Amino acid sequence: MQMLIDAGIVVLAYLFGSIPFGLLVVKISTGKDVRQVASGRTGGTNAMRAAGFGAGLATALLDIFKGAVTVWIAQALTGNDWVHMLAPIAAILGHNYSIFLAERDENGKFRLRGGAGGAPTVGGAVGLWWPSFFIIIPVGALIFFGVGYASVTTMSIALVATAIFTVRYFMGLSPWQDILYGVIAFFLLVYALRPNIKALMEGRERFHGWRPWKKEEATKDE
Repeated sequence: MQMLIDAGIVVLAYLFGSIPFGLLVVKISTGKDVRQVASGRTGGTNAMRAAGFGAGLATALLDIFKGAVTVWIAQALTGNDWVHMLAPIAAILGHNYSIFLAERDENGKFRLRGGAGGAPTVGGAVGLWWPSFFIIIPVGALIFFGVGYASVTTMSIALVATAIFTVRYFMGLSPWQDILYGVIAFFLLVYALRPNIKALMEGRERFHGWRPWKKEEATKDE
């Protein structure tokens, strides 16, 4: 019976992760379809491009929330550390490949749309250990404004989570499955961000950071 409950928790986590909050927020606030804007993803970054900072922030917070909630539900219903880890992984998969955003592309190929998984990855870490929010977010902000690429920042979230849970494991505060959560999340983010990684390698990735020397070069040119 418990095995059925554990399996049901993971399935429920996928379905909850599949809720496209970015699509809903942008549609309600502007009437636009976020899938028709820029990258076409439904995460906070693209929601911000489509409808402004407020929509992007609301989307990010809701996506973090859905990642955390899946862990809290799993913890309430089972003591299985594997399920506690797999629930947020399922939420990330749901976010990136939402069953509610199934469609056929221009070639008639079936696909599931969604985001890149950064926010629900944060949420999963928060669910496993809530103070991780106050580590991941500041570090992510430093990476975003320092390195300047949203894709690099997104991938770094899982690496920071892995580092956090590795330290906690060796301190005897977290199960080793929490480390595995960060590792699996990292590979899911890398897979989802393949187009961005390719653009980054080709020098086409959108830059958001701060490069003071660029201003100096512009002044010299003038």
